[in-house]
Amino acid sequence: MNLAKFLKNLFKEDGFVLIDANFKEYIIGKPKKQNPIKIRLLDKSLHYKLLLLPDLYFGEAYTDGSLVIENGTLTEFLDLAMKNIGRAETNIYSKIIKKILGTLRYLTNFNLISKSKSNVAHHYDISEKLYDLFLDDNRQYSCAYFKSENDSLEVAQNNKMQHIIKKLNLKPNQKVLDIGSGWGTLAIEIAKKTQCEVLGITLSENQLEYSVNKVKELNLENQVRFKLLDYRELDEKFDRVVSVGMLEHVGRKFYNKYFKKVSELLNDDGIALIHTIGSVDLPRDPHPWITKYIFPGGYTPSLSEVASPIERSGLIISDMEVLRMHYSHTLRHWKERFLNKKEQVLEKFDEKFFRMWEFYLAGCEMAFKWGDQVVFQFQLSKKLTSVPNTRDYIY
Repeated sequence: MNLAKFLKNLFKEDGFVLIDANFKEYIIGKPKKQNPIKIRLLDKSLHYKLLLLPDLYFGEAYTDGSLVIENGTLTEFLDLAMKNIGRAETNIYSKIIKKILGTLRYLTNFNLISKSKSNVAHHYDISEKLYDLFLDDNRQYSCAYFKSENDSLEVAQNNKMQHIIKKLNLKPNQKVLDIGSGWGTLAIEIAKKTQCEVLGITLSENQLEYSVNKVKELNLENQVRFKLLDYRELDEKFDRVVSVGMLEHVGRKFYNKYFKKVSELLNDDGIALIHTIGSVDLPRDPHPWITKYIFPGGYTPSLSEVASPIERSGLIISDMEVLRMHYSHTLRHWKERFLNKKEQVLEKFDEKFFRMWEFYLAGCEMAFKWGDQVVFQFQLSKKLTSVPNTRDYIY
């Protein structure tokens, strides 16, 4: 069986048992456990699909139930697999097919304003109750900042907000723009912490409604506003611009326009803080399963893909930080909360949806643990003198 032969070459550390759709067993690698993980295939087409494009078909098979994991969990198998694969391509066939799919997507993917709104709705407007099952109390759907691995999710998410606020070096009464404001937590925290005037913009109608209601509850209407608006439609000036987890949805064709717009929105002595998932590798094509099922317009850029657009915009990278394991820890917390709330998930969604989201959360956790994914925080300015010369103001 070609699939088994391919897997045996791939798994150098530990291993598992593969049972194909013909009920034939193969020992892959050198399993350390007396009762190792078993991967059971129930569809013969997986014999070649998993060889040609495992990044897509493994997730699909797990979701529809044609691939079953025994003697272990999905997380345990993905941990084992990613530990062996790391940042490498699995094989030449997969690399070629992903390149073709990536090229087609690049040629046909235009994140225009209407398209961006539908892409956002696909993921963020699923259900308010779904996100309450696994996010922290303030609904922060982005990488937390773990000063210690023992930090709770709530503590780590608050750490993230305070870290960003310090990097913005805010002064009272300044005007702040939050691009991709989500459920409004960061914008509200900035207003409460610094007495600044904050505008948050989102493309999600559900997030807008939640944010507006939250501001009313806190009596902050005179200080915080939220609008259903694309960043390209704004024509104001701000002292500070912050964007957390939004650049991933811009699309690589639009990086020049994005950073040029940030520059236009920023006052001459202003500071911007862009927090985004990125890749430590050379530019590569997006993950086909994530693109198809989770983030249809998403792309996580390599550093080289955003550095040039930043330079062309006239902005200066005044500081940059790479957050490495933080998102893996964040996703682990989300996944564990999600799995523990299975009954509540199944009250609204079916088993297939549950497995799809389990694969999404566990797969992304391992991508940040073993793969090429990190988080970049870019602090940007127009002048060298806009930011203090040392990092004392942050720490």
